[in-house]
Amino acid sequence: MRPSWGSWASSNPWMAAFGLGGRVRFFEFGELRLAILSLLEEAPRHGYQLMKALEERSGGLYRGSAGSIYPTLQQLEDERLIHDNRHDGRRVYHLTAAGRKELAKDPDAVRRIWERAERWEDWGSCMGPQIVAAIGPLGEILKAGMRASSRVAGKRDKEQRLRDILERTRRELEEL
Repeated sequence: MRPSWGSWASSNPWMAAFGLGGRVRFFEFGELRLAILSLLEEAPRHGYQLMKALEERSGGLYRGSAGSIYPTLQQLEDERLIHDNRHDGRRVYHLTAAGRKELAKDPDAVRRIWERAERWEDWGSCMGPQIVAAIGPLGEILKAGMRASSRVAGKRDKEQRLRDILERTRRELEEL
């Protein structure tokens, strides 16, 4: 059984990308509804467009399913925070005045959701089949860095040297 990493994991997309810590959630309790409301504040959308927008904003690391999106849309309709109309055979959802009020209650929560999505998007942009060539060496670098960290703990000059080595390595990789 894998350990549970809690909310720390949800803010660290590499956990999801590499399958560490079991199932990693992007949205905490109640956040999916806020994300949908904020997307509908930008523009009316149908369910598939909402799923695609959520996936794009997370760099592809979060993929909302019909089983999560449509029940949430139904709940928001029941709460009269959104309404729908038919357009080209699809239900297009619109934000209501009550939905705008709901969003205005906690703008910081909405900001935090999309800031987290930006972090995931950044990670998602470098996750693809091409990463296979780097997985082994990255794992070895990580392991060596963790071992070194244990050896130099509490020795300021050696801790700084470790940070310098890692920063130099990061810069060299960025220059490739």
